[in-house]
Amino acid sequence: METRHDGAVAVVAPDGSLIASSGDIDSPFFIRSSAKPFQAIVSQESGADLSPLEMAMACASHRGFPVQVALVGGMLAAAGLDESALRCPPSWPLGADAVRVVLGDGATEPRPIWNNCSGKHAGFLRACVGSGWPTETYLSPEHPLQRKVIELVSELGGYSAEPVGVDGCGAPVLRTTTRVMAHLFARLATEPRLGPALEAMHRYPALVGANGEGDTEIAIAINAAVKAGAAGCVGVAVEDRFGIAVKSWDGLGGVATLGAVSALDQLGLLTSTAAAALGPVARPPVFGGGGAVGHFESRLRLDMA
Repeated sequence: METRHDGAVAVVAPDGSLIASSGDIDSPFFIRSSAKPFQAIVSQESGADLSPLEMAMACASHRGFPVQVALVGGMLAAAGLDESALRCPPSWPLGADAVRVVLGDGATEPRPIWNNCSGKHAGFLRACVGSGWPTETYLSPEHPLQRKVIELVSELGGYSAEPVGVDGCGAPVLRTTTRVMAHLFARLATEPRLGPALEAMHRYPALVGANGEGDTEIAIAINAAVKAGAAGCVGVAVEDRFGIAVKSWDGLGGVATLGAVSALDQLGLLTSTAAAALGPVARPPVFGGGGAVGHFESRLRLDMA
């Protein structure tokens, strides 16, 4: 028995021209955590003074592993702050192994620093300290930092990121479309201004996500920076070439990832070695009764512009 999952894919050049597409690429949705590279660049340009490792964490949806938590703690300490300054909700780590670690250490309740967006928030706070902006209200859409984020994303994509919503971590979440998101990632792939995010994400993909996760595995397999967002969106910045955006209208991250892998394959960007390495995320399993009972398979066919 087959279950169909619809989505949209756009491949866009740095000048905004469409290279290839599939599905409805112009319906709006919230970009969620796929916006983190652009949010991190605003933090950096606003005085955050992030090292490449810290930039990777500002772009991350981290899994709460000890190295990731330690880096976020160091980001805060460098600004004279601690975990109490974070306004993201307390959470348990996303990584199951990381949960076992903190439980083994005696943890009894979630913490803000374990929130998968705490690196982004630490970057925000570093920028506020660097620019002399208030830290207590850094998540307000009217805060100077968030206005700069909204302005940058709107300018890069040529599309208003407003009206904004509220993301799961409490930060303003930005409006986009599949076509616009691909343009954002095309500019990430090619513009020197955005280079610090591209370089950090491609150099440290396991910090941005985790080994075994779709965006991390794609960034390891090809010359690209990749960022997944909640509710089924993935952006791929193929260095010096173009951007790809995938949106699963069912909100399934695994479906968006396999769409991205299929698009890369149809664009001729996967060597046999890369294709083999991406096999587990290109055909993710479906589980039932305690085991795998099937798998997802892409039926994507790109229409070349």
